[in-house]
Amino acid sequence: MEKLQFDIVVIGGGPAGLAALKKASDNLALKVALIERDDHLGGILKQCIHDGFGLVKYQKLMTGPEYAQKEIDALNGKSNITYFMKTFVFSIKKDMNHYDIECVNTRGGYQIITKKIIFATGCRERSAKQILIPGTNPTGVMTAGKAQFYVNKLGYLPGKNFVILGSGDIGLIMARRISLEGGKVLGVYEVRKTPSGLTRNIEQCLNDFNIPLYLSTTVTRLIGEERLEAVEIMSLDEHGKYIKASKKIIPCDALILSVGLIPENELAESFGVKLSPITNGIMVDQDFRSISHPDIFACGNSVHVFDLVDYCSKSGEIAGEVASKENKEQTFIDVNAGNMIRYVIPNKINLNSNINNVMFNFRSIDDYTNKVLRIKQGTEVILEKALNDVKCAECQKYNLDLSKINHTDPIIVSLEDK
Repeated sequence: MEKLQFDIVVIGGGPAGLAALKKASDNLALKVALIERDDHLGGILKQCIHDGFGLVKYQKLMTGPEYAQKEIDALNGKSNITYFMKTFVFSIKKDMNHYDIECVNTRGGYQIITKKIIFATGCRERSAKQILIPGTNPTGVMTAGKAQFYVNKLGYLPGKNFVILGSGDIGLIMARRISLEGGKVLGVYEVRKTPSGLTRNIEQCLNDFNIPLYLSTTVTRLIGEERLEAVEIMSLDEHGKYIKASKKIIPCDALILSVGLIPENELAESFGVKLSPITNGIMVDQDFRSISHPDIFACGNSVHVFDLVDYCSKSGEIAGEVASKENKEQTFIDVNAGNMIRYVIPNKINLNSNINNVMFNFRSIDDYTNKVLRIKQGTEVILEKALNDVKCAECQKYNLDLSKINHTDPIIVSLEDK
């Protein structure tokens, strides 16, 4: 096993990882490495041929591959970067003042020693097994990302008549894509009483193509042996109980699952990095630095699921830049989710950070109207803003100047009645 040494290692070559790599490698005195399990950089962007990327960062509407290539091009000519492509990490261990990363590719095994690690490992999709749909195990059942790979990368339509379970954004985008490629989307079924995807995707991907959306409805059984032949669906009442009289059989040969994303943080968790019990993301301060391991950073969807790739890149830029400098001691005050709020990022504020203008990201527990956002510290209101429409599917973002906060009381983010 070859032994190599670096100052910073970025794990994951998606948009967040590329942004972190760029900022970290701007310090030419550092040796930086990127470990990526695929054979090309860009992550999921490579198969996202729809537009909607780059408006925040580049003020330009771009497709996923265009955005990825722009990020890759920004790394050209950087001689202090070493790339490990098609490389799988199978072990990370903390050893005194450094980390030992054991990984392997077709050229052999490596022991990589580094002072700091930036996790940019992204998310994976929930599968049919994870949501426990009863029935057989036929072909034709796939995640939205896998369907996207088949259609956009391989040019293969994996069915004729599709049912989509879940109204996540990838599923909505695939409903449109399948329709454009000649497939028939019979309906999108969402177990919740409100859609899970962005409002713009409901409009552009479903309403514009006359694809029906059924709320409080879910797939209760798969029918078919070797190939999916149909799905059973049922509606749910206000208590989440099946309405048996609503049972229907929908003939179809493909079921696409768009039922949520899970941050891939098993590697970080294996050596004790603290994860959020709400998001399963790595808990971080405003520097995107782990609250439990000061030499560990995280960015992108390994922290929480961002609505836009531009914000993934921004988190990577912050993590990479801070990681490229000497660590400052972390002295925390808590950031707590208050009334009607599911979670808030960052999870804590480091009082010794140089970053005082902080973007707070939060999601509400449910959909609300006519509320007031109040961010408080003790009895003092730091920010107050009227919000007419708050959707739990859409991440709320607000900048706060923390230069004048007190150094004792936790920050509490709440939604309250007007």
